[in-house]
Amino acid sequence: MVDALEFAKSPAKTLKVEPGFSLAGVDPNSTPGYKGKKSDGKQLLAAQKTRLAGLQERLFAEGKFGSDKRLLLILQAMDTAGKGGIIGHVVGSMDPQGVQLAAFKAPTDEEKSHDFLWRIEKRSPEAGMVGVFDRSHYEDVLIHRVHGWADAAELERRYAAINDFEARLVEDGTTIIKVMLNISQDEQKKRLIARLDDPSKHWKYSQTDLAERAFWGSYMDAYRVAFEKTSTGIAPWHVVPANKKWYARIAVQQLLLEALEGMSLRWPSAEFDVAAERALVMNS
Repeated sequence: MVDALEFAKSPAKTLKVEPGFSLAGVDPNSTPGYKGKKSDGKQLLAAQKTRLAGLQERLFAEGKFGSDKRLLLILQAMDTAGKGGIIGHVVGSMDPQGVQLAAFKAPTDEEKSHDFLWRIEKRSPEAGMVGVFDRSHYEDVLIHRVHGWADAAELERRYAAINDFEARLVEDGTTIIKVMLNISQDEQKKRLIARLDDPSKHWKYSQTDLAERAFWGSYMDAYRVAFEKTSTGIAPWHVVPANKKWYARIAVQQLLLEALEGMSLRWPSAEFDVAAERALVMNS
């Protein structure tokens, strides 16, 4: 019997982009697989933090002893969708020394002189680490498609390059979780206004957010194509309804938990005589 606070259905299955998926068919206000209320969700988030931290520590420990296993969480979303909240409230429960966070902004002139994946590959997680991409290589097919900065042939090349890149990561021992936080246009408006009404949030506001908002429909179409081209068996997309921040956080937390548990992590065995070392410590 499933505890009332737990997910009745696995987010890894419920939120996965499958053939025939329609982004327009996902209600950003919904809470797929979860029947609890906001208070239940907050309680679940807190209750699972220790479990998540423990699994991450095991991954980190394995990496210190030769394991190639690593995890990469890719977060994509429209502005205000809650990527920062996911990083703070979910990823933040893990040991910082085992987390590699990369927040990709507009490329520098040096980065523009290379292929679009050059700067991404350099930030891929090392063995034993949990990598987090706050935006990612998908910016180079999303915003470039919306604004026509790349033609159709170049976009097709990039989709193929992304699939090849992610396949290489998986071959190297990386488990990939790709998440699109799905916020509604009305909810984004509320959050932008809330930022403007709160002086402590003014630093978060950018006039660029308003400018990009005008291309909402084009962005949704760009996401649709990205899902069709790059949601693969080894690196599928998951679309997380994000109007309810508390739900998005527990859904991503559960995706991380399921991925880490699926990695069959084990504490490394001691490479020394434990009893003898204990005796030495006792007599020191």
